[in-house]
Amino acid sequence: MLYSTVAVRRHALLRTTGYDLGIFEQAVRAYAELRAPVAPLRGEGFNLLGDHFHPLVAVLAPLYRLWSSPLLLLVAQSALLALAVVPLARWALRVLGRRSAHAVAAGYGLSWGIASAAAFDFHEVALAVPLLAFALEALGRRRWGAAVAWSAPLLLVKEDLGVTLAAVGGYIALKGPRRLGLVTAAAGLIGSAVEIKLLLPAFNPGGGYAHGGNLADGYGSLLSTLAHAPLDVLRPDVKAMTLVLVFAPSALLALRSPLALIAAPTLAWRMVSENGFHWGTSFHYSAILMPVVFAGLVDVLARRRRRGGPDAARDVRASLATVLTVTVVMLPSFPLAQLAQRATWRTTPHIEAARALLERIPDGATVAASNRLAPQLTSRCTVVVFPTFPVAGELYRYDRERLPPPTAEWIVYDREAPESWPYKPGHWPYPVEQQEAELAAAEKVHGYRVVARRDGVTLLHRRGG
Repeated sequence: MLYSTVAVRRHALLRTTGYDLGIFEQAVRAYAELRAPVAPLRGEGFNLLGDHFHPLVAVLAPLYRLWSSPLLLLVAQSALLALAVVPLARWALRVLGRRSAHAVAAGYGLSWGIASAAAFDFHEVALAVPLLAFALEALGRRRWGAAVAWSAPLLLVKEDLGVTLAAVGGYIALKGPRRLGLVTAAAGLIGSAVEIKLLLPAFNPGGGYAHGGNLADGYGSLLSTLAHAPLDVLRPDVKAMTLVLVFAPSALLALRSPLALIAAPTLAWRMVSENGFHWGTSFHYSAILMPVVFAGLVDVLARRRRRGGPDAARDVRASLATVLTVTVVMLPSFPLAQLAQRATWRTTPHIEAARALLERIPDGATVAASNRLAPQLTSRCTVVVFPTFPVAGELYRYDRERLPPPTAEWIVYDREAPESWPYKPGHWPYPVEQQEAELAAAEKVHGYRVVARRDGVTLLHRRGG
């Protein structure tokens, strides 16, 4: 309920985005209509399986047929993130007792990594969070086959998660049946390699891996890049801070568990990435790490309890009290705190004006919309971002002098830059001056007429567009 309230309220306040909620809704809508997951927001004719490999997103299609709305994705994501608490709390109940299980559940449920994911659009990684949580519980209970069964679908969630499957296999090889572990590790590595080298380029219009540039040879050669990697993991300073904050919800105790190694693949690619968004605590990137952190916590405390002694129970209670204290201290700095902010519950005249103009766009129309208006329309229209982005289906190609002319029937543009956590306030994908220039050109050069203007929102239409 907490996650859904934050997510749905953000959508009502026009804080969700075409990039990424609108894109994923277009893909799920296509699946629901038994079409390939083509997302016009991502590029003309762009099959989203050429962006990230996440065919498991299609499991939401039957639900979308029943409720064709972006809210379906937001509520489903909230449920998936919450579901992961079941195996973690159940394991804690089994080995630590009822009060400890409540503490673990509260720590996970209020953790910043989960809150950040719940409060930023929809992402495929939400499917991986409960899968990994159930797999970690199985590892903790030495149910090796079940652990593999729960973690194997990670290959269908995102291309990098095959390496996380390999880490699960490595843990099994060390602690359980060696052959099963090695086969699982090999399957994970081969699966990720096949997806990155073969499947993603096959679906991508450009014939390559769309996000390969994030791991480019930053020092001119792969060898030099690898040599600098140990230092680059800790610089700039935000990386070191993130590494500490990832394990902080467990009072750093999870670092004493070998299960913490399962977080290594995700942390590694994020820290060596050249995309600064990957380094910090915003967005959805840390959601997959929270089950690992709390599984590690349960593992450490369970071993401490098994050792017995007069101080064992007291140490467990003190550790969990520290976990809850850290959780409470960090809570105001992350998105669940938005529920206590007055602005979250206030619908401004600007929002009312935007909604009134959006209602004038008929179902089935083609629309070029500002990024934060796009997901308000993707359930009933064909939507691209205004001004046209990406150019020719290429991500982050900012050729401002040769933007193609708009072809949509409608243009709806919002001049106001709303509060937009986790982004800084501002206009995207181009500065406001260029967006205004493109809007003027649509009216003066490309034959659009102004239908209405209200409170900074402009609606244009072109017959036969």
